[in-house]
Amino acid sequence: MYLSQLFTRTTKETQADASSINADLLTRAGFIHKTMAGAYSYLPLGLIVLRKIEHIVREEMNSAGGQEILMSALSPKSNWVTTNRWEGFDALFKMPASGDTEYALNPTHEEIVTPLVKEYVSSYKNLPFGCYQIQTKFRNEARAKSGILRGREFLMKDLYSFHADQESLDEYYEVMHNAYNTIFERLGLSEKTYYTYASGGTFSQFSHEFQVVLPQGEDTIYISEDAEKKGMRIAINKEIFEDGVTTCPETGGIDFRAETASEAANIFKLGTKFSEPFSLQYTDQEGKMFPIIMGCYGIGVSRLMGIMVEAMADDDGMRWTEQINPADFHIIPIAKSEDDEAYTIAVALYDRLASEGKTAIFDDRLKASVGAKLADADLIGCPRRVVISPKTLEDKGAELKNRMTGDVEMVAIDSL
Repeated sequence: MYLSQLFTRTTKETQADASSINADLLTRAGFIHKTMAGAYSYLPLGLIVLRKIEHIVREEMNSAGGQEILMSALSPKSNWVTTNRWEGFDALFKMPASGDTEYALNPTHEEIVTPLVKEYVSSYKNLPFGCYQIQTKFRNEARAKSGILRGREFLMKDLYSFHADQESLDEYYEVMHNAYNTIFERLGLSEKTYYTYASGGTFSQFSHEFQVVLPQGEDTIYISEDAEKKGMRIAINKEIFEDGVTTCPETGGIDFRAETASEAANIFKLGTKFSEPFSLQYTDQEGKMFPIIMGCYGIGVSRLMGIMVEAMADDDGMRWTEQINPADFHIIPIAKSEDDEAYTIAVALYDRLASEGKTAIFDDRLKASVGAKLADADLIGCPRRVVISPKTLEDKGAELKNRMTGDVEMVAIDSL
């Protein structure tokens, strides 16, 4: 894409109302626009990044056997009354409608997926299975903060699994655990992500969070140093640690260090918490009826975008990985007119990369200063910056900068 054709613009001014690194950098780079507190619009470059994250999540859910669906964002009050969460869910957006009707804007979808599955599943032969969606969620947060890390409107993947017995749920739980590990590895976050033990509620001793260590993280986790020595990234969240769980559940170790982190995903064993209120049951081989056992597996897609910014940014701007980026290359010709050799060679490179299936941002702004162009490239954060100028053409042809490492080298243009 040509930068001059983007209707959005970068700015070097720090955002006065930005409450976090991700909100500041994403706004300055023209990736997002704040609609109001807790709600953002995703602009062309930001949407490219968001869709790439979504693509990885979708691929891994499909590989784990998940069946993708798309459920309604609105739900009837009666469903939430059935589960005693109309009054019990403090972040629920309640929507008055015609007459005395009220709806909820869904923050999560147990109240939708459970009666939905009831229409189609009644036998042990239909179990187990998992279905998921990637959809906008809504939470009536009392205080939205941290940019796209904690908003009132956000994109989330939620998968729900259905089982005849606990053994089946336990097996599927580990399938999803491994799928999430793969997602974080593909995103380039695995070294910063800890499998964090949290309260499991009524039906399980533990649930689990995937916490990413960040300097400005909103949570505190206690990392098992004994587990780290054994090559595992295990932690306990603050609430459960303060409740007395101070021994590593995996190794039995007692040495911990506190770190700030942000939760990117979580997995829960729901048991029959939702199937019983909706009478979601299956018939076994002997014709006896039992409640279906459920699991829930969530991952914040838009939240991951903000986490990646905070985990990888440097003083000059964002740094995107090879898998997640607005473009593979950022090409900067140093030229005064479109007829200059540096400009025409840069255009030829841009066209060749496109023909080879690579994506590139082309800075065609002839009146912008060299300093402004280089600063914008660092702010936007594509993995490779290519500068072509009369000086580089006298050498090997182009200056190539690795945005993640900062390494700069002269290369032949044909080698790019």
